[in-house]
Amino acid sequence: MTSTRVVLIAAAANAAVAVVKLVVAAATGSAAMLAEGIHSIVDTLDEILLWVGLRRSAKPPDEAHPYGFGKELYFWSLVVAMVVLAVGGGASIVEGIVRLVWRERPEASLWSYVVLAAAAAFEGTSWSFSWRELRRRGKKQPLWRVIRTSKDPSVFTVFVEDASALVGLTLAFLGIFLSRALDMPSIDAIASIAIGVLLAVSALVLMRESRDLLVGESGASDRVRDVRALAEGDRDVVAVTSPLTMQLGPDHLLVNLEVTFAPSLSGDEIIAAIERLDRCIRERVPSVKHLFIEAQLRR
Repeated sequence: MTSTRVVLIAAAANAAVAVVKLVVAAATGSAAMLAEGIHSIVDTLDEILLWVGLRRSAKPPDEAHPYGFGKELYFWSLVVAMVVLAVGGGASIVEGIVRLVWRERPEASLWSYVVLAAAAAFEGTSWSFSWRELRRRGKKQPLWRVIRTSKDPSVFTVFVEDASALVGLTLAFLGIFLSRALDMPSIDAIASIAIGVLLAVSALVLMRESRDLLVGESGASDRVRDVRALAEGDRDVVAVTSPLTMQLGPDHLLVNLEVTFAPSLSGDEIIAAIERLDRCIRERVPSVKHLFIEAQLRR
C-alpha cells in the first residue's frame, strides 16, 4: 500500500464523519460532539495537506533544487501538526471552557450514539490501514519505535491522528452519557476539554518527529548498516568510517562515505573500485539517491 492511498482513505473517512458529527452537535448542543466535529474537520484538512506534500515532494530536481523536493513532505507534516495544535486542540478546549462556564445542558439523542459508533467504524478502518503499513515497514519492532524511526510522516501522522480520534470518540461518548445519567452538564464540557488536550498532545508528538526530519535527520539505522557492510565487503577496501547520511525524503537518502583502499592499488584501480562500490550500493540500497565516496590510501 502506498503512502498516498493511506492518506486518501483517511481523508475520505474523516470528511464523511465530520459532516454527520456537526449536524448532530447542532441538534443536541453537545460540546463533546462539537469538539469531535472540529476534530474530524481538522483531520480532513490535515490529510489534504499531507496529500499536497506527497505530490510536491515527488517533483524532479531542478537547477535551484539539485537534491529534489523530498523535504516538502516534512514541511507540510509540520504544518499539519501546527494545525492540529492551534485549531483542533485550541478550539475544543475553548468550547469546553465556554460550556463549563455557562453550564449548557446537552440534549439526549439516540443519534449521538449512532454517530459515535459509525465514526468509530470509519476511524477504525482508516487506523487499521495505517497500522498495517507501519507494521509492514517496521517488521517486528515495537510500534513506538517504528513511529520514532519512520522517515515517512504521511503514514505515522495518519496513524497518530486516527488513534487519537478513537480515544476522542470514547471521551465524547462518556461525556454525553454521563452528563445525562448523572444530571451533570459539566461532564460534557470537561469531555470537550479532554479532547482538546488529547489533540494538543498528539500535535506535539507530530511536531517533534516532523522537526527532526526537516532539520536533517540521519538515515534509518538498518540502511546505514547495509551501506557500511557493502563497502567493507569490497575486496579492495581495508577500512570504512561511519557513513554520514541525511534523509531528504521518505525514500531519498544522501550518503557521504569515507573509504580507505589498499595501498597497493594504482590510480586506475582506485577509480574502478569506487565505480564498482557506487554501483553495488545503489543496486542493493535503492533509497540511496546521492552517494559521495571519499577515497583514502593507507600508508
